[in-house]
Formats: sequence, structure tokens, C-alpha cells
Amino acid sequence: QVQLVESGGGLVQAGGSLRLSCAASGRTFGMYAMFRQAPGKEREFVAAISWTHSNTYYADSVKGRFTISRDNAKDTVYLQMNSLKPEDTAVYYCAARIVRLARSAWGRSELYDYWGQGTQVTVSS
Repeated sequence: QVQLVESGGGLVQAGGSLRLSCAASGRTFGMYAMFRQAPGKEREFVAAISWTHSNTYYADSVKGRFTISRDNAKDTVYLQMNSLKPEDTAVYYCAARIVRLARSAWGRSELYDYWGQGTQVTVSS
């Protein structure tokens, strides 16, 4: 059974840090991504990483503050979030795709095959 299990969300003050984890089981994937959805807003792309070469891609809103990485041995992807802002408050979702996408498509949520359950991140001002 294929599963993506996220953890690491929580409540943090503005300027603080959190690290989200996404543990995969059941198969290997070509790439992973993190999306987020705030109340009343559409799901938006945050960051993505390819499994083989660790190529990364970030939304402009998080570039320089967030870092996505992976641990092959643990089949786990991490999203280190620093300098958090209240506007980062959202439910964060891990997504995975079996076959790596072209770079231009990494931000398209409808192209990912599997999704985690989401983890809440709340940043207080």
C-alpha cells in the first residue's frame, strides 16, 4: 500500500522555524513536492525535489526561506521552513509522482499521483 505520511506541523511565532517530514512507503517515486492550502484559498505550490539528482524548485514566496531535501535511505523528504511569516499559515501537503515531470510542470498539483493527509502549520504574529 502506497502511503505518504507528513509530520512536523505546529504553532510557531513569526520569525521561527519548523521542519516538515514526508515519509513514503509502498514504492519509489521520481519526485516529490510540497503544496499548501490556506483557508478560503486554492492549493498552491511551495517546493519540489527530484529523487535521483535532488534538483529543487521553489515558489517565489518561499525562496530563500524554505529548503526541501531528501534522505534516500529513509525514503523521506524534508521541508525546512525558516523566517516563517503569518502568511505561511496553511495546511501543508506532501505529493509524489512516479515519473519525474518536466521542470515547467513541477508546480501543477493535478499531475501528482499520491498525496499525504496534510499537516497544519500556524504562524502567529
